[in-house]
Amino acid sequence: MFSKETYIQRRKELKQKVGKGLILFLGNEETGMNYRDNVYTFRQDSSFLYYFGLDVASLHAVIDVENDQEIIFGDELTIDDIVWTGPKEPLSEKAAKAGIVNVKPSGAISRFLKNAKSLAQTIHFLPPYRGEHYLKLQEWLQIAPAAAAELASVSLIKAIVSMRSYKSAEEIAEIEKAVNTSVDMHLEFMRITLPGMTEKQVAGQLQSMAIGQGGDISYPIILTVNGEILHTHTRDLIMRDGQLSLCDAGAETAMHYCGDLTRTIPTGKKFTTLQKEMYEIVLNAEESAIAAAKPGVLFKDLHTLASTKLLEGLKAVGIIKGDPAEAVAHDVHTLFFQCGLGHMMGLDVHDMENLGEQYVGYTDELKKGTSFGWKSLRLGRALEPGFVVTVEPGLYFIPTLIDRWKAENKLSQFINYNKLESFRDFTGIRIEDDVVITEDGHRILGKKLAKSVAEIEALR
Repeated sequence: MFSKETYIQRRKELKQKVGKGLILFLGNEETGMNYRDNVYTFRQDSSFLYYFGLDVASLHAVIDVENDQEIIFGDELTIDDIVWTGPKEPLSEKAAKAGIVNVKPSGAISRFLKNAKSLAQTIHFLPPYRGEHYLKLQEWLQIAPAAAAELASVSLIKAIVSMRSYKSAEEIAEIEKAVNTSVDMHLEFMRITLPGMTEKQVAGQLQSMAIGQGGDISYPIILTVNGEILHTHTRDLIMRDGQLSLCDAGAETAMHYCGDLTRTIPTGKKFTTLQKEMYEIVLNAEESAIAAAKPGVLFKDLHTLASTKLLEGLKAVGIIKGDPAEAVAHDVHTLFFQCGLGHMMGLDVHDMENLGEQYVGYTDELKKGTSFGWKSLRLGRALEPGFVVTVEPGLYFIPTLIDRWKAENKLSQFINYNKLESFRDFTGIRIEDDVVITEDGHRILGKKLAKSVAEIEALR
């Protein structure tokens, strides 16, 4: 946890932004994998962590804005619990570390909220994303599960986004800790990957490093020789010489701040001539986008810049015809770059995504796109100091998508389909770094991680 003053100040600011009513924070429960007592690794709700810091299951919290009350609802361990877990710090002492002095049994929250409703108090809550959240809202507030997301408080969402988007110095230090562990994981990926190993063999060793540093992975590791599949996870597939291996992996610290990095390497010792050429196209796009990142720049424009650089490179190898900028204006890049350039990062690897991409990545004036490719751009708004974002362009040659566009002769004024046919089995390349926006520019977070062809081949 940070100091209790951090959490006190955050809650104070939140109360000022919301203005009135009750704010209900639903903490997370432990969830059984195959029976009740054999549980998945517990992960607390990120907004609950941000305002209360308590990484403990089965807690909920209420902030009564007008009466200036802050209450944690949860139960102390029973003797039956202690037999299995050993003695633990009392909940009241844990809550005190977050500046909370009012702790009530979990059963009291239903009566508390029922009384608030009888007094016609507004009850703000965030969009639910777990089954138990929907059921608790139904039990406590008589909200049908199908209506719960629509009834979430927009004013609360906007207030939280306006706070969590700007990382403090202590948050950036914690994120950088996660990024440094992520760098170590990727260096290990570059050192140990050998033809004949399976994707899972490599990924398992990387996950152990994240756990060994006191946290865990911040999302399931993407480690694959089929890099054209954007989110394919590790399999028992054997990695072979001549293939590219893509690793998208990040660590999460014990405080649950995230790292998120991607590197693509030759499974053998060296890139082929074509692999090297395509890799440097992606590297140029990534470095160009990072160099342009500074306060006031729309992230949407960085996405356009990276897309243009990708098409410039593809024009040089004969796949693209005409003016690359005009081709991007016609969405030609979405045949090769279907996802967004990046996203916010912090307590969530896609920070605050459960609050809604329109609220987190866009503004009332700047709306999220809905067309293919653009609808996957999670962040479009102007960058500001304190934002932590990923920058992750890629080239993805997806045979099914190529076949569909070719059958329609889609945008053939820009695409040389005969040349493209020879790339249908190329797979994909992605390169990703984590960047904090500063007052006058940006800084790449974490220790230096090999990125050039020469640096990677030296490690191989």
